[in-house]
Amino acid sequence: MNLEIRRMVEADVPAVHEIDLLAFTLPWPERSFRFEVTSNPVSRCWVAEVDGRVAGMAVVWMIVDEAHVATIATHPDFRRQGIGGKLLTHALRSAMSEGAVRSLLEVRASNEAAQSMYRRFGYVEDGRRPRYYKDNNEDALLMSLDMAHFTFRGDMQ
Repeated sequence: MNLEIRRMVEADVPAVHEIDLLAFTLPWPERSFRFEVTSNPVSRCWVAEVDGRVAGMAVVWMIVDEAHVATIATHPDFRRQGIGGKLLTHALRSAMSEGAVRSLLEVRASNEAAQSMYRRFGYVEDGRRPRYYKDNNEDALLMSLDMAHFTFRGDMQ
């Protein structure tokens, strides 16, 4: 597998939106990804490309010294291959190079696979947003990572 992680460009938006549609019950509109890539100054957008195909994506918002993971997903054809972990590692390293000391995210209470990955990175549960997801009123777990105590795991590089 030839994996490259790079900045998302506007030409990636259709493939990124397709991943979002396949991964989430409340996907972002395509125009939102276009905005993130072209117009949002706090946005850091990444894609994981495997043999020329967009296999995963992440959008991280750099707000002062915090990296908020707005969205991250892997195409179903590429799941369980470590791509999400590599993408998150890359995004967090980049955020740290810009001065991030903390990372935040929300995840569905039922999404145990994602929670497990985040915990491997050192994220801890800080709280809960009741009925956050409007499609089924599911709670969102709030998770954070103190980057000062974080070391990147070798198997996620």
